[in-house]
Amino acid sequence: MKIKWLGHSCFKIKSDKGIRIVTDPFDDNVGYKLPVVECDIVTTSHGHYDHNFIDCVKGNFEVIKKVGIFNVKDISITGIHTYHDEMGGTKRGDNIVYVMEVDGIRVCHLGDLGHVLTQSQINMIGKVDVLLIPVGGVYTINSEEAVEVVNQLKPSIVIPMHYKTPALKFNLDSVEGFLEKVHNVNSVNSQVMEIKKEDLNTGETKVYVLKYE
Repeated sequence: MKIKWLGHSCFKIKSDKGIRIVTDPFDDNVGYKLPVVECDIVTTSHGHYDHNFIDCVKGNFEVIKKVGIFNVKDISITGIHTYHDEMGGTKRGDNIVYVMEVDGIRVCHLGDLGHVLTQSQINMIGKVDVLLIPVGGVYTINSEEAVEVVNQLKPSIVIPMHYKTPALKFNLDSVEGFLEKVHNVNSVNSQVMEIKKEDLNTGETKVYVLKYE
C-alpha cells in the first residue's frame, strides 16, 4: 500500500492492485495545490469546503459520505459517527471517522475529530494499523487530545494531518506541539510513503511526518 499526503486532511491511498482512495479533498480556499487526481473511491468526513470538494477529483469514482459499512472494489470501508467539536456537534456539527482495509492493512482516517473517543467509538473502530490524525487544534482535537486518541487506538503507525504549514491559508497549530509529546518520530522527505504488513505489529507506535511538496 502506498499513501500520499496531498495536504491538509487529503491523502491518496493506493492498494497493491491499483485501487485508489482519496480522503477529504479540499477546494482552492485552503492554500494547498488542488488535489486534482484520479481515483476509484472518495471519502468525505463532513460537509465543509476543506474536506468535501469532490469536483477536483477525476475518474469513475464512488463517493462515501455517510456512516455505515461499505464494500467498494474489494475495499472494506466502515464509517463511524463522531463530532466535529467537544460539545456533541452543537458548535461545528458531525464528523465521520473512516476505517479502510487496504491490502490487509487497517487505515483509520479521523477527519475533523473534535473530541477524544468514547469506548463505544473505540470498539466500532477496532484494530488500527495506520492512524491519520488531526493535530492542529482550533477546529479539531489539539496536540494533547491527539496523544490521548493515539493511546486509545494504539496504532502501529501514526501520520499527523490538519496542522499549520506555510501553504495553509488559515490558522492552526503547527505539528511540533504534537511531535514533542510523542516518541519514535520519523521525518519522511517525501509526500509518499509505502507501508507493508511487515512494518506493523512491532510492539511500538511510530510517527511519520510526510513532507508536503
